[in-house]
Amino acid sequence: MGIKNIIKAFIPPILLSLFRKPKIEMLKKPESEIWSGNYSSWLEAKAQSSGYDSVTILEKCKTAILKVKNAEAVYERDSVLFDEIQHSWGLLAGLQRAALENNAKLCVLDFGGSLGSTYYQNKDFLETLDDLQWCIVEQPNFVDCGKMYFENEQLKFYHTVDECISKHNPNVLLLSSVMQYLEKPYEWIAKYVALKIPYIIIDRTAFVNSERDILTVQNVPEEIYKASYPAWFFDEKKMLSKFKNYRILGSFESFCDAPQLINSTYKGKWRGHILGLSK
Repeated sequence: MGIKNIIKAFIPPILLSLFRKPKIEMLKKPESEIWSGNYSSWLEAKAQSSGYDSVTILEKCKTAILKVKNAEAVYERDSVLFDEIQHSWGLLAGLQRAALENNAKLCVLDFGGSLGSTYYQNKDFLETLDDLQWCIVEQPNFVDCGKMYFENEQLKFYHTVDECISKHNPNVLLLSSVMQYLEKPYEWIAKYVALKIPYIIIDRTAFVNSERDILTVQNVPEEIYKASYPAWFFDEKKMLSKFKNYRILGSFESFCDAPQLINSTYKGKWRGHILGLSK
């Protein structure tokens, strides 16, 4: 059975993390007010969320990334501009390993990759590769915007995973700050595994010191944009066990600052993992 329209279930493509200090002082809320509640179902959490204005978010993201593309700014993440690039060294290690095993060729399927934030973050370290292809699968309005303003010989945009795979042969599936915003993340993991892409790199993913997943509502500080939506914090062991036929090659702390408290009870963390398909 083909994987079609795989992107349609996304909660917004511009997703907040707790960052190291950017150019603006954006985090005025206590952490316990950013992630609130402990919900028993997605519908219950969604009922306590305001949702988001996708048009506003898209425009903010486009404006920021255009500044990076045009060398008017150094780095962007989630529509916020930074004075310097914050690299994810674990992610880079995984990308470079995949390229080394593939004759210096790298094709990344960046699932939920916005307008290319991670591509621009890492392209200077990947420019010596013989072949670099960075393929983003996103919501329709982001794909249309990406094709109009950002697409080039390396960076491409697709509406579905099937569309991407029909034109490329990715050797890395990148999941960066996306799984915690999916209504049914374990069903999505089963779809990821079925693709049999040689490497899966997880980055900026929310985990918690609990023996079960915690479902919260994330309240975005208005300095970024006004929104709130359901957000998971995963039991790390449970989540990783679902990547059948993949082995953990390495794990790393994500470059974002981790939330110290969720609901004033649970300690959260951002983590990354490099997974390789077992041979």
